[in-house]
Amino acid sequence: SSRVSPTQLACPLDLGCHSVFSFGLAGEGLLLRNMTSKRRNNGRAKKNRGHTQPLRCTNCGRMVPKDKAVKRFLVRNIVEQAATRDMTEASAYESYAIPKLYVKLQYCIACAIHGRIVRVRSVEGRKNREPPKRPGRPAADKAKTGAAAAAARK
Repeated sequence: SSRVSPTQLACPLDLGCHSVFSFGLAGEGLLLRNMTSKRRNNGRAKKNRGHTQPLRCTNCGRMVPKDKAVKRFLVRNIVEQAATRDMTEASAYESYAIPKLYVKLQYCIACAIHGRIVRVRSVEGRKNREPPKRPGRPAADKAKTGAAAAAARK
């Protein structure tokens, strides 16, 4: 039997898939191998859903599926820190809580990489599913929770 070298074509068996398969003839059977996947979730959080609603990128306005978008929740003071002291001195109220600004930012992948919100990672780095370490939070504070943290403050 002559062996045909594998070629890449659209799925010949009409399996209802949109990916490209590598297949070749070996004897009387048809060898069918999926292409390797770059990410475990294929870059999306859509499991067993056919469609997710699109949303607009905050930066460029591109339509991006909700499960694929990079989402960040920004909480910051409306008044910058330099002016906060001036406002508290000039205020007639003794204890006035300055309001905060709450904004949900949603980026397409291109803008998230360009704006350094997410970084390109190596093959081994992509397998790491731990959230990155947050700046300004020592590991000792993370271990203390609930009553232990309250007792430590006293």
